[in-house]
Amino acid sequence: MSNAVKRALQSPFVGIAILGTLTAALFFNSPLQLNLGSTFSSFNFNSLLQRPQRLFTVEELALYNGTDETLPILLGILGSVFDVTKGRSHYGVGGGYNHFAGRDASRAFVSGNFTGDGLTDSVRGLSTTEVKSIVEWRDFYFRTYTFVGKLVGPYYDEHGNPTKSLKGVEAKAARGKQLAEKQKKEEAKQTSCNSRWSQDEGGEVWCDDGFPRLVQRPMEIALTGKMSRRCACFKEEELGQPGLEVYKDCDHLAKSCRV
Repeated sequence: MSNAVKRALQSPFVGIAILGTLTAALFFNSPLQLNLGSTFSSFNFNSLLQRPQRLFTVEELALYNGTDETLPILLGILGSVFDVTKGRSHYGVGGGYNHFAGRDASRAFVSGNFTGDGLTDSVRGLSTTEVKSIVEWRDFYFRTYTFVGKLVGPYYDEHGNPTKSLKGVEAKAARGKQLAEKQKKEEAKQTSCNSRWSQDEGGEVWCDDGFPRLVQRPMEIALTGKMSRRCACFKEEELGQPGLEVYKDCDHLAKSCRV
């Protein structure tokens, strides 16, 4: 391939006429367009990440925000860039998710802040659970949409290699997954209370077998950065255990409590 052709393929900004042709070549006839949907469980997307990909700058990615209907709609998450054009009704202008188009707004996937500083790729200060959720969102896009490249910035360098920041995010998410699975197994050993709530009657917790007690969730501080409690059912002979709290205004041996 000549150097001139190489330069043309590497830049979509050589002219309006060439742009349309290059867009089609890069995004619609590219061998990178894989169907990750039903086969994702057996597909290792890390192998896809290791293949040569198109590298985007922030300015280049911003062009694919849905305002030009002749261009695909792209979004980034943790530096991975996806073609979400098939969801134009959601990601295009006026769509509920348009704020994600043409940028990497990783933080907003868990913060819910879709304005100003909230639309950022920074995950600094987020809890383990929140970082895990962002990685799970990225995995959703791998399964559902077409991966088209990488965004040069905090998560990929100018050569497309993952940075320490990305490795740190993925390690934190993996740790969060391990803690969540451990917490689930531990809490399964002690039956959770039944619960219901209505606007007229308020809330109620009850046990079919045992008595409701509030207990700490020790791994929650590592997952969310906050202390948390849950309602669990204990048999009468277990009620002397330390750390069990009776609901306010509830009898010591009541099987149900108003909350």
